[in-house]
Amino acid sequence: MRSRELAALIWLTLVLVATVYVGHRFANTTPLETDLLALLPQTERSATAEAAVRALSEQLGNRALFLVGHADPEHARHAARGFAARLEASGAFKRVIAAAPEVDPLALGRTYIPHRAGLLAPGDRDALSASSFSAQTALLRRLHQPFQTGIATDPTYDPFGFLQRWLTQLPFVRTQLMPSDGMLTVRDAQETWVLVVAEPLGSAFAATTQVRVIAAVANAEATLRDETPSASLLRTGAVFYGDAARAGAEREVDMIGGGSLIGILVMMWLLFRSLQPLALSLITVACGIACATAAVLVTHDRIHLITLVFGASLIGEAVDYAIQFFAARLDAGASWQAERSLARILPALAVALATSLIGYGALTLTPFPAISQIGLFAFAGLAAAWLSVVLLLPLLARAPGAHDSRDVKLPQRLLRVWQDRATPGGVIALVVALLSAAVPGWLHLSTDDDVRQLVARPAALVKQEASIRLLVGTAGGSRFLLVEGADDEEALRREEALSARLRTRVGQGLAGYAAVSGFVPSIATQAAMRALLQRTLPAEKVAPLLDEAGLQKAAAEAWRHMLASDAPLTLRQWLELPLAQPFKYQVVPTSSGTALIVILSGDDGSLDLMSLTADLPGVSAIDKAASVSALLAEYRRLATLWLPFAGLMVLAVLAWRYGLRQGAAILLPTLAAIGIALGLYGAVGVSLTLFSLLALTLILGSGVNYAIFIVEAGPCAPASFAGVLVSATTTLLAFGLLGLSSMPALHQFGLLLLIGISLAVLFAPMALTLGRARQ
Repeated sequence: MRSRELAALIWLTLVLVATVYVGHRFANTTPLETDLLALLPQTERSATAEAAVRALSEQLGNRALFLVGHADPEHARHAARGFAARLEASGAFKRVIAAAPEVDPLALGRTYIPHRAGLLAPGDRDALSASSFSAQTALLRRLHQPFQTGIATDPTYDPFGFLQRWLTQLPFVRTQLMPSDGMLTVRDAQETWVLVVAEPLGSAFAATTQVRVIAAVANAEATLRDETPSASLLRTGAVFYGDAARAGAEREVDMIGGGSLIGILVMMWLLFRSLQPLALSLITVACGIACATAAVLVTHDRIHLITLVFGASLIGEAVDYAIQFFAARLDAGASWQAERSLARILPALAVALATSLIGYGALTLTPFPAISQIGLFAFAGLAAAWLSVVLLLPLLARAPGAHDSRDVKLPQRLLRVWQDRATPGGVIALVVALLSAAVPGWLHLSTDDDVRQLVARPAALVKQEASIRLLVGTAGGSRFLLVEGADDEEALRREEALSARLRTRVGQGLAGYAAVSGFVPSIATQAAMRALLQRTLPAEKVAPLLDEAGLQKAAAEAWRHMLASDAPLTLRQWLELPLAQPFKYQVVPTSSGTALIVILSGDDGSLDLMSLTADLPGVSAIDKAASVSALLAEYRRLATLWLPFAGLMVLAVLAWRYGLRQGAAILLPTLAAIGIALGLYGAVGVSLTLFSLLALTLILGSGVNYAIFIVEAGPCAPASFAGVLVSATTTLLAFGLLGLSSMPALHQFGLLLLIGISLAVLFAPMALTLGRARQ
């Protein structure tokens, strides 16, 4: 067996292994990633902050919220119960809650009564510290108030109502929902709405979970419509956004991949008029896609939606090498010798691959998971498609191809017209004129680094989420505060200092906050509160007051025992209580201590969290969206610096093959295309993003290929020039379809590639005018 055949066999084996691996991964559980956080890099200053972001996302994201509405309150509650029962019966949910949560006063009392000496609400602390405090007045007000508010306590154990007021201010979630007939309801101008909360069985970002949940909700909603036609249903939750993203990606993969495939088939048929080039070219593309997918799954475990959509557009570029191979066969006609002809065109294919990989290689080096995965997919896909052309096609396409001059007559005429009329001076003047016209556009270029470019949020879901937030009375927001300490006590004390500041900001861009120290104060605070009571209300002073008020002697004994007891409530004790279960995610264990998450409610974004926490040790403001946007801005600036460096690298590759002058002539059309594309962007007011800069890098690496192919083939190889036009058409079709993506980042990415590659193809013959055809 010859070495070429052995190499082809080894390569086929590797491709087969990659294909089987990809099939196995998709057959078991779809390794498709729909979680936005998985697309984002680590942006926080510590691993603890990233762990807090993840904990918060898992706690709040893995829930589905429904509001069932009806004009009649009783019908609304009945419809909500039926809807919840059908969700629970579907088996798609771990837990479905329609009943209003009940706060058991006895359980709260059993939890906090032993530690009540250290539990004082801020108002009571201030009152006890004031010189005007009257114990007798406070006692009489407590015993004779006409209405008990909040959670009632037994005067025997709480004669002054300190514990009652402390329990009332516990930071439970406060909303506009009110209990009614055992369910949480809210009323707007037309309808009564009833809350139903469901927790999916499995991750909300897993495709299998999404399919089960969407089917269960659809069935439950259909029954709801049948039984109560006038009922309304609102929904929100990460599972719905994840499913919409997955379904949208699948549609776009079908659209982009299918459109690219159809375009390739049509254009190649018009050029080659044979099924063999079509079939073999698609085989090389399939090898590239299989190897690219395997490379991503091996290194990243899961493949992002954004990578999958972009990968569908890679078909149009990966087929270029096969097109040039068969175009060379068409030019050779009856004198075709596969291996000898491959040796002639191999340098051009190698240079074209190298320039493309320079662009995609830059993407793989970024610490941004979404971008690096796209870069790896493209890098591996193009390299595998190139190897498939070089190793397989010479063995599979040995026979000459039929040559029909009519198939390449128009491309040949276009090239001759350019050659006859274009002069070096005229070409330089044209480039200068076009770039001069682009200058006003350059001056109007703006930037946009908003991370929301990575997400396509369906308008219907966004509208329903906004309605739910308005009805329930909560506000969205990705900001929270993180408090770190060397141990539980230090973390709680630092959180209490933060809470003191937040209390002064409530009503000033902030509706409220939820802090763990609101449930379990630090030991130091509990000791200070006990000392305050011992100093202000000692047992010998309180006992006569209690006796005069008619309370039993047990009350005085309980007060004496409370002041003498030294049994503070610790964070570890509190975490073991049933009361703490809904809030455990706010306590983040770390390798060096304890971290606490402070949740902000009604945060309208106007509060300057950085200045609020600047001088508080161990306290940091976390805003994942803002952090990622800032990182995108930094990467965009780095990409701006990288682009000239990448240009020099491409020029070095071209100079190595063609010499400096010829290499510059080959590179000039692509540089002109980039400059004019930027001018058009500025003229129409489209902002530059990181993805725009990355698209320019890819235009630089891929757009130069067409000039390389033209120079290598020369004006006397019309089929090769026709192949350039076909390659360009398939690439433009793929990137043009990518410009239709619902994901803003990919839309801009594809649109700029479409403009830049189009111009690079139009200007590619400049390389022949300014340089010379390679003999």
